[in-house]
Amino acid sequence: MKVLVTGGAGYIGSHVVKQLGEAGHDIVVYDNLSTGYKWAVTYGELVVGDLADVDKLDTVFAAHKFEAVLHFAAHIIVPESVENPLKYYRNNTRNTLNLLGVLEKYKTPYMVFSSTAAVYGMPDEKVLGENMPLAPINPYGASKMMSEQMIRDLSFCSELKHVILRYFNVAGADLTSRIGQATPEATHLIKVACECASGAREGMKVFGTDYDTRDGTCIRDYIHVDDLAKAHVMALDYMSKGGVSETLNCGYGRGFTVREVIDVVKEKSGKDFSVEEVARRAGDPDALMADNSRIKAVLGWQPDHDDLGVIVQSALDWEKTWQAKKND
Repeated sequence: MKVLVTGGAGYIGSHVVKQLGEAGHDIVVYDNLSTGYKWAVTYGELVVGDLADVDKLDTVFAAHKFEAVLHFAAHIIVPESVENPLKYYRNNTRNTLNLLGVLEKYKTPYMVFSSTAAVYGMPDEKVLGENMPLAPINPYGASKMMSEQMIRDLSFCSELKHVILRYFNVAGADLTSRIGQATPEATHLIKVACECASGAREGMKVFGTDYDTRDGTCIRDYIHVDDLAKAHVMALDYMSKGGVSETLNCGYGRGFTVREVIDVVKEKSGKDFSVEEVARRAGDPDALMADNSRIKAVLGWQPDHDDLGVIVQSALDWEKTWQAKKND
């Protein structure tokens, strides 16, 4: 297909672009490079632009007859969304509206949307299914929930088909270390721990040790970024073969505690580093894991890297490459 990938120079988007390119798709990446990098775009054409620039977006659509759009471009830092909510509603929600307007104008038939488990909020259940009520507790989750609803509403009254993918905790990197997570001031646990192991950070904090879990720290479902990217490629194939619009969780259905993750990073890296235990953060549930039965049934998706050691090792390998790249 001829596809547009918004945010395709970022962490997850770049891994999807790589797999789309390897699958033979014709790709245009649209990215403002606020958190992405030109070197991360391994296939296709890069157009530097912002989704707030509707005229530029229209020009790109007019020049290409896109069959599908994969939409990654968004702000994703939860604490920042609480401190600066309008930034998130402008970039995540309003800019999705801008994009949908152009999709409608040019009758683009397929869309894959990057959503998040944050739309579920603070559920009582530990394993989450797609039909659970949505109750986000921060502007980031709310901005994504609103975007999901706009996509469904447009699909209801038009020919647009969509697959909404709700990510759990994405981690790791391309196994060749060609691309990986290079987000400045990253907040994701595995990335932070790998930065500590590489010497890029002096130490890290564990927020809360009194949760109702096996060691008192939060449990999360970590999915390798390449397994997540695979789901996007399969979603396009599914829609092109007549599949109906779907919303699907992306996770492994099992989780690890914060302490377990840190222990694996220390073991794989052979490095000890400072870990300070501090009070809980507001809004952190005890455990969040994906019920992934639907994505397996609908797409036939099966993970290739469902192993915390593999996830951590790929992240460590990338961290060495990234620190060397920054210092060149």
